[in-house]
Amino acid sequence: MCGIVGYIGHRDAYPIIIKGLQRLEYRGYDSAGVALYDGTDINLAKTKGKVEELKGKAESSISLNGNLGIGHTRWATHGVPNDVNSHPHYSNSGNLVIIHNGIIENYESIKKELIKRGYSFSSDTDTEVLVNLIEEVQKTEDVKLGKAVQIALNQVVGAYAIAVFDRKKPDEIVVAKLGSPLAIGVGDDEFFIASDASPFIEFTNNAVYLEDEEMAIVRLGKEIKLRKIKDDAIAYPNIMELQMNLEEIEKGGYDHFMLKEIYEQPRAILDTYRGRLLADKGIIKMAGIDQHLEKFTNANRIVIVACGTSWHAGLVAEYIFENLARIPVEVEYASEFRYRNPVITDKDVLIAISQSGETADTLAAIKLAKEKGAFVFGVCNVVGSSIARETHAGAYTHAGPEIGVASTKAFTTQITVLTLIALKLAKEKGKLSKTEFHEYLSELENIPGKVEKALESNPLIEIIADVYKDSTNCLYLGRGYNFPVALEGALKLKEISYIHAEGYPAAEMKHGPIALIDEQMPVIVIATKKGHYEKVVSNIQEIKSRSGKIIAIVTEGDKQVKDLADHVVEVPETIESLTPLLTTIPLQLLSYHIAVMRDCNVDQPRNLAKSVTVE
Repeated sequence: MCGIVGYIGHRDAYPIIIKGLQRLEYRGYDSAGVALYDGTDINLAKTKGKVEELKGKAESSISLNGNLGIGHTRWATHGVPNDVNSHPHYSNSGNLVIIHNGIIENYESIKKELIKRGYSFSSDTDTEVLVNLIEEVQKTEDVKLGKAVQIALNQVVGAYAIAVFDRKKPDEIVVAKLGSPLAIGVGDDEFFIASDASPFIEFTNNAVYLEDEEMAIVRLGKEIKLRKIKDDAIAYPNIMELQMNLEEIEKGGYDHFMLKEIYEQPRAILDTYRGRLLADKGIIKMAGIDQHLEKFTNANRIVIVACGTSWHAGLVAEYIFENLARIPVEVEYASEFRYRNPVITDKDVLIAISQSGETADTLAAIKLAKEKGAFVFGVCNVVGSSIARETHAGAYTHAGPEIGVASTKAFTTQITVLTLIALKLAKEKGKLSKTEFHEYLSELENIPGKVEKALESNPLIEIIADVYKDSTNCLYLGRGYNFPVALEGALKLKEISYIHAEGYPAAEMKHGPIALIDEQMPVIVIATKKGHYEKVVSNIQEIKSRSGKIIAIVTEGDKQVKDLADHVVEVPETIESLTPLLTTIPLQLLSYHIAVMRDCNVDQPRNLAKSVTVE
């Protein structure tokens, strides 16, 4: 949830940390702070608000000198967002400084014990408790910082990624990870620490991703030392070459990252199937499936676990897998799956979907399924992420960095990967004829161009957005493959414009939601020619007879719905199972423009963070 940045080396630390925090601000933006060591003193500035406010405060109030520093941008868990609760936090002596992403669940009992031992606390955070616990271990055990961190972490329950340094030993930073991501950038006698690689991509393309329950001491002039927190076993760093480039994490002339990422979808979908989809040869190549094909073809069922937008992609996949491959599918919220003692066996395949690859509930669901003997397959975007490492096999979406909190290209690229898997299994199980299989491959290959065509509706959608920007409620309806798209469209509007919106299967409208419809209620209906078109037309007529305002997403050239709807947005025609890749585009643009017109922070909506790494 929070963003961590640290630096130790020969450069000035402050500009690296501030720029890094700005790149990580999608992870949390209710407060921020920085601590710098100038060779004599620790200079600390922190404030409620965004990194830009921290920048102003730091540059007017503290010395910015020093080659060692840590910074943090916060999404509040313990303690309200204010200056005092912002990170970094000092220990009582003022010698230790810490930043922390995660939750220490047993902090209250530790805090009570520390108070008995004479410690005082200025914040409401669990993080201040942790740094003082480390200091207490240092004193009572008479150990160096690294060992004190290890002992302290064996006493806490929860999730964390931390970076801590000691003013008495200013040539090192100690970091550790459990359940929250942490990367170490390896340069020439310098180290970068961050929640992901974006803060240091222009300085080095070499990084070490810590595993759960690993800690590291990064020390000037030395190699990284990795140890297991539980048993002190030595671990050996696996230095990975980063695939990201600096251009990918800049806005590229767009007003917002979200708009940039909406327009990146044709390329992102192409990159997702590039090298996997060989339409002219009638081949789908996916190493993660090819190496474990029998696990899928012999599975009793597929269980999909995910959260948020990824859960909606999983719902689309349920239709695709069952229709094409004839494999039973269940789609679960990861947050519920992990707590309800699910019936899972070694005959099941579990597919875990997560853009970041760090979603805490999805990771917990993976571990539970593995314990029960299921084969676990991951679908994620971030190379080297925790889900990529925890699963038996998987497939990356190759969407490139997604900075906007509201996922867009994650949704379409996840559906693309899942469609490729379903088609491969359908062919292997003999559920599609050769002609049908080639038709699907050819049409999927054409989807990027059709998404480009769908994006051409942007000026029209901006006009529609202006009509409905002041609405207080909105209803989204779809059937079949496009019911999950209705859910996703409603989620996008809620996330970034703060308008209440609900998605429903169109047929369920008569079972309650129809009571809400009046002349003030905009209803977005996905009414493509494929599927249950006539049924959806009937639903539209029911809305119209109750004076509802209808925005219809239709297939190019549609006339019947055009005569009924107040506004019509056309998308190109395609195979029914691929329509979600097109119908979601106008809904993304609609939510974007409404949010902009309402003066909302599109990329950083209130109370939300990009990656939910705590429960």
